[in-house]
Formats: sequence, structure tokens, C-alpha cells
Amino acid sequence: MTTGTRRDPRADHLITPENAALIVIDYQPSQVAAVRSMDHSLLVKNVVSTAKTAKAFGLPIVHSTVNVASGRQKPTVPELAEVLEGNTPIDRTSINSWEDADFVAAVRSTGRRKLIFCALWTEVCMAFPALDALREGFEVYPVVDAIGGTSFEAHRAGLERVTLAGAQPISWVALACELQRDWARVETVPQVIQIVLTERLLQE
Repeated sequence: MTTGTRRDPRADHLITPENAALIVIDYQPSQVAAVRSMDHSLLVKNVVSTAKTAKAFGLPIVHSTVNVASGRQKPTVPELAEVLEGNTPIDRTSINSWEDADFVAAVRSTGRRKLIFCALWTEVCMAFPALDALREGFEVYPVVDAIGGTSFEAHRAGLERVTLAGAQPISWVALACELQRDWARVETVPQVIQIVLTERLLQE
């Protein structure tokens, strides 16, 4: 069986390395500690795997924190900060990242219209900028198992709110497979196998 003609990677309706960017917002100790919709350790593992996947495929990454410069909050959790090294976080005071001019400028500068959202909490720091991005014509993909809310109900309500507005939920494993798409794209096969199988699914 042969693989079909590769579709235009920028115009593809599915996520490709050429048409998407990863948005990472507020994975800081106090935000992680307040998550009640999933296990904290699993949450961090999943967002780390998501970030590793994005880097493996060369996706632009916009990384943001809140209130670090003011001293009110601590920086990004170390496990994720290590993966995101080189992507200097945009520190804000606004709860809604889309109300920070530097953040919006960074998103627009990627030139990508598909935004893969990882943010804490689901119902606040994911939902608010996602709704604004959708309103501006971006496509939004919240990574459902790499985000968390302050309760199960809050997480579900945040996802439902953005989905009703047009967002398309995705899991971190589905994201990796959608980016890879074809095992004939051999340049990223080792990284995908390492990130998805060796480090995670075959260990759990």
C-alpha cells in the first residue's frame, strides 16, 4: 500500500507542523497545586510531553506566566521550564493573556492560525484567551488532558464554553499522531516513539 500525495501542510484542515503554534500559559506552582480535575503529577507529565512534541516538530511556542516579575508568583514548574528553555516567558499581570499586548503580538508573530492551548486553569486562563482568539478568527485546540480546572465541574464547563464557541478539543497523544501523520516522515519518528511510547505509554 502506498501513501497518498501529501496535502498542503499550511492549508491542511488538520494540524501540521507548518500551520500550528503551541500556547503555554501559567504552569506555575500555585496554579498546579489548585487543580482538582486531575492528578497533579499526571497533569505535569502530559504538558511536558505536549511541549516535547511541539519542539520535536519545530512548532513556534508562546510561553507566558503571570505575576512573576511582581514577586507574587513563582516561575513555571521546573519540569516544564526545562523543556521550554529558550522560549522566554512573557510575564503578565492580566488574568486573560489576550489582554496583554506583548502576548498577543507574540501569538500573531508566529504566523500560525491553529493555536494549541495548554493553560491553567481550564475555566479561566485557557477559556478567556481561547474565546478571544476564536473571535479573531484563530482556530483553537485545547489539549484536554494537559489542562486542569479548580474542580471537575469547572474543567468541564471551561471546555464546553470554548467548544460551543468553536474550539476543537484534542489529547496530547492525538496531537503527536496528527503532527506525525505518516510513518514515512522518518525524520520525526524516533522522537515520537520516544515521547509517546518509550517515555510514557509503555511505562504506565
